[in-house]
Amino acid sequence: MEQAANVDLAHLKRARDWRIILPVFLVSIIACIDRVNVAYAKLTMTADLPWITPEVFGMGAGIFFVGYLIFEIPGSLVASHFSATKWIARIMFTWGLVCVFMAFISTEFQFFLCRFLLGASEASLYPVIYSVLFPRWFTAGERARATSLMLTSLLLSNIIGAPIAGVLLESSFFGLHGWQELFILEAIPALAFAVFFFFCVKDRPDQVSWLTDAEKKYLTDNFNKEQAAMQSRKKYTVLEAFHDPKVLKLCLIYFLWVVGFWGFYFWMPTVLKELSGLSTSLLGGAIAIPMTAALLVQLVISKTATMTGDKVWHVACTLFVGAVGLGLSPFAQSLPVALALVCLSAIGIHAAMGVWWTIPTTFLTGPAAAGSVALINSCGNLGGWVGPNMMAWVKVNTGSFDAGYFIMGAAMLVSGLLVLTIQYKLNGQRKDVFAADKAAVSVEEAEA
Repeated sequence: MEQAANVDLAHLKRARDWRIILPVFLVSIIACIDRVNVAYAKLTMTADLPWITPEVFGMGAGIFFVGYLIFEIPGSLVASHFSATKWIARIMFTWGLVCVFMAFISTEFQFFLCRFLLGASEASLYPVIYSVLFPRWFTAGERARATSLMLTSLLLSNIIGAPIAGVLLESSFFGLHGWQELFILEAIPALAFAVFFFFCVKDRPDQVSWLTDAEKKYLTDNFNKEQAAMQSRKKYTVLEAFHDPKVLKLCLIYFLWVVGFWGFYFWMPTVLKELSGLSTSLLGGAIAIPMTAALLVQLVISKTATMTGDKVWHVACTLFVGAVGLGLSPFAQSLPVALALVCLSAIGIHAAMGVWWTIPTTFLTGPAAAGSVALINSCGNLGGWVGPNMMAWVKVNTGSFDAGYFIMGAAMLVSGLLVLTIQYKLNGQRKDVFAADKAAVSVEEAEA
């Protein structure tokens, strides 16, 4: 690759890991903890707020994604023309404020409003990272690894957050209930880290002092060449990308995937609590077990996807694993079996997420990439509204969650089958693009 002879690639890799991946990784951990802490808070807050019925909780969990859906695409387009890092800092600060407000809700309207505002605040976070920030810092051959490393945060947030939530829910300081402490204490990192991110993380290599001139030129030249190569195949405008069949297929895939993802997440603590009878602190520790298993598989998936250049089979096979875990969950009659199936479910919904988000940027660039990734994520977030509400409806109307798990398993199965069709229809470029990615990684490793 051009300029590689003058660049210490091993040093460049370490520098970006510490200066780019790590800060974004911490942002994502904080975001996920603040997004799903309501699932743990529900275990005790219903005693103080008896109006939180299954239907109310399902609507509150899901309405987060309505706010996300409305502001996702506009936010991504603003970031692509303005500043990705400043926009991410703004996102963090506003969602931190809303999390504090969540501690003082007393009516259904306030609950729904805070959840909606939390989604509106966080809207566009991940699309901005995937399609605006990372392409400037990582070559096409590096992005699967970078994205997968960053997305290990989704699992670590549960490994860290579940036990902390369990302990906080059983404590009481300053006259507050445990669930109130949970919202307030988990909002503080978002408010504080937003300030750090605003001043310390930069949008482009040419803005930093911790790279040499040769390293800056290497990254900038490769970004420009990659963008030019993709646009030479087909230059998409934002509107063209929005109605392109490939983009719409990715929207449908992710919608079905996320129906299972968030239906699973928002109701898992409640289901395991009902089955096991564990205290909230022990339950939080138990949930960390399947999340750790999913994290290990995700690390393996990111490595093998980078080594082989394949994205489609890695994503599809993990979705099939998730379909099995969710589809068999109603048959669990003991905590060990239930945890084993939660392991399969967590692996299925998480392990290939990093690989998945490198697919749109193999044929989309610039604002079209930002807008399309936002559109795909928005469709997924629509699934985030459907999944929790579907589970609530099933529980109220059937008395159990069984049918809901069957529906989520079927959605994951269909999503995996649709992923397999990408192999032949992704702009006619799949084999060429993935071969180029693999070659780029091989050259970099050899020169390092």
